[in-house]
Amino acid sequence: MKTEQIRQLTDTFEAHAQRTENGVEYWLARDIQHLLGYAEWRNFCNTAISKAKGACELSGHAVADHFVGVNKMVQLGSGSQREVEDLMLTRYACYLIAQNGDPRKPAIAFAQTYFAVQTRRAELIEQRLLEAERVSARRKLSQTEKELSHVIYEQTGDDRNFGVIRSKGDHALFGKSTQAMKAKWNVPDNRPLADFAPTIVLKAKDFAAEITIFNAREHCMSSEQAISSEHVTNNDAVRRTLIERGIRPEQLPAAEDVKKVERRLAAEQKKSLKNSGALEPDS
Repeated sequence: MKTEQIRQLTDTFEAHAQRTENGVEYWLARDIQHLLGYAEWRNFCNTAISKAKGACELSGHAVADHFVGVNKMVQLGSGSQREVEDLMLTRYACYLIAQNGDPRKPAIAFAQTYFAVQTRRAELIEQRLLEAERVSARRKLSQTEKELSHVIYEQTGDDRNFGVIRSKGDHALFGKSTQAMKAKWNVPDNRPLADFAPTIVLKAKDFAAEITIFNAREHCMSSEQAISSEHVTNNDAVRRTLIERGIRPEQLPAAEDVKKVERRLAAEQKKSLKNSGALEPDS
């Protein structure tokens, strides 16, 4: 396929066929039908779309999330209009449709590659956003725990109680000790458990600690026992909420070392800035 033809097809798929509504991109099946060289709507529906829906279901995705039925008005030769059925398609739906086409046709061969690349790019973006959210949650927990340590010292006169109180909170949240969870998640002895915790656990720990800080100050708690009891109560409440929603913190798998994730995100950002020309080489 020649470069000019690829450019034309890219422009057609992006500038003419791609649509956006409320910030959500989509393609209409009748547009895709013609782009892929299907002359008849019925044939397109009974072959490519039908197979794509089956593949979508087998992959564990909800068909209704990717193939949305709509009606639209079309202009007839007589000048009148008629309502016809159509489908709003996600990028993933377009990819599945293209995969069920004949790759010997240039437009279909292009669509198979185009939507595969676009879908993969979207998956990578989503993954990076999730990683950034986890890094942010870890930083937030660190800030909250520093504040909790300050409150403990401020009100009990001994910040050594912080480690004891945090450990008791972990036991209440996980139903087992910090050391037991470290063993389960293969966390090195010199690293905090939170560095290997999934995002939902980081946010759960942070929420419980925030409540402890608030109540410790609000009720002027001046002993390790009082603050420990408060922290245990809060973590136990958070645990019950998670379990009610089908989440058992101690059964969740460990996440990747957050320090590695942080370094990777920083390196990718630096590379992106360099490629965009935002970073100038040292003179």
